[in-house]
Amino acid sequence: MDTKENEPSFFDFAAEVGLTKHIGGLEATEKLLQLCHITKNSYILDVGCGVGATACFIGKKVGCRVMGVDIKPKMVERSRQRATREKVTDRVEFRVADAQDLPFEDNLFDAVITESVTAFPEDKQKAVNEYARLVKPGGYVGLNETTWLKVPPPPEVVAWATQDVGASVKPLTPEAWTELLVVAGLREIVSKTYAINTQDEAKGILRRYGLGGSLAIMARMLFLYTRSPAYRKFTKEVRQGGVIPENLEEYFGYGLFIGQK
Repeated sequence: MDTKENEPSFFDFAAEVGLTKHIGGLEATEKLLQLCHITKNSYILDVGCGVGATACFIGKKVGCRVMGVDIKPKMVERSRQRATREKVTDRVEFRVADAQDLPFEDNLFDAVITESVTAFPEDKQKAVNEYARLVKPGGYVGLNETTWLKVPPPPEVVAWATQDVGASVKPLTPEAWTELLVVAGLREIVSKTYAINTQDEAKGILRRYGLGGSLAIMARMLFLYTRSPAYRKFTKEVRQGGVIPENLEEYFGYGLFIGQK
């Protein structure tokens, strides 16, 4: 057996320290909610909820019901802890589920959203078809996903994106993301793209988690670094690949892609 199959992944470490990265930060999340017409009466499915930051944010800011799902049980555990801390358990709940096989009835949600999630499944169309199945007629599917703004991206940009968002991520072009929504039977497609700004991304983490939350994440990172050889190896590889290409903003960014059922 390949020993790499047993090594912790980027997401295992993210769950351990309680950090989920969404490109575009909280600003992108707020734009996504607006484009999906989410109100206090909505029922939202947050696919790939990570540590629950977005789901709890929606529960607090909008006041609507949110179901968050993630394929990693540790992420779901972190999400439930966050909902308890932020006192939104009456509106926000979480469960383990796969984006490509979601355990819900048809036409259940007013909106299905993802943030840096649908870039990962090999069969992206299957995932988007699931989102469309679950949303009510007239409701919205909204994606905030990593996007190639220009193709083909040079090797140094591909290498940086791989170490930043995970080796298994496969960004698409805006046209390809839009096509997924069209094939799923959605209409009135909205497509908006943005270049990545690494300084803004760092500020976005602070805004999303707050000063106290960010310090807690850093403390867990330090603790994990002292205890885990695998995590030390991981951080070393990130540092080695962390030189930001000068042409990054030309090629790599994120997009908001929304379709109505």
